[in-house]
Amino acid sequence: MAAAVSMMRAMRMVNASSVSMVRNAGMNSYHFRQVAVSNQRRFFSSENPADCKYSKSHEWVKPGKDGIATVGITAHAAGELGDIVFVDLPEKGTQVTAAESFGAVESVKAASDIYSPISGEVVEINSALSDEPGTVNKDAFGTGWMIKVKMSNQGELNSLMDSVAYTKSYEE
Repeated sequence: MAAAVSMMRAMRMVNASSVSMVRNAGMNSYHFRQVAVSNQRRFFSSENPADCKYSKSHEWVKPGKDGIATVGITAHAAGELGDIVFVDLPEKGTQVTAAESFGAVESVKAASDIYSPISGEVVEINSALSDEPGTVNKDAFGTGWMIKVKMSNQGELNSLMDSVAYTKSYEE
């Protein structure tokens, strides 16, 4: 809930700055709407990093060097779940398959499976999440990552959404 309130405050600030810009530039209402929409898109896409790909089930993958990709759940998913209290992750060496469950998260609201956006071998897990599962809520795209996978099929990345498409998928 706090994240939603922060987002709304930020949107108000974005729109307030757009009003000032419109007044100072002498723009009409059509231009104002275009500026406001543009600023809102910029705000939302910054929540979902452009260097990641996204699944419909709200997982992200960030391709890295040597075919190793980092995987986690999105900030949007973590926000919808509420305070995460438990994370169940696979062991190192486990084979994961795109669109199949590899673990689960439990929150004060619900439990949810985590689906792998890509196929491959788990080469590292974020063991810090066993002691601090709330890290996913605080920093889903950073220290809240879940697993690192040696991708077996990098072409699977092409079927995932970019940050703009993913953001649109849950805004509608």
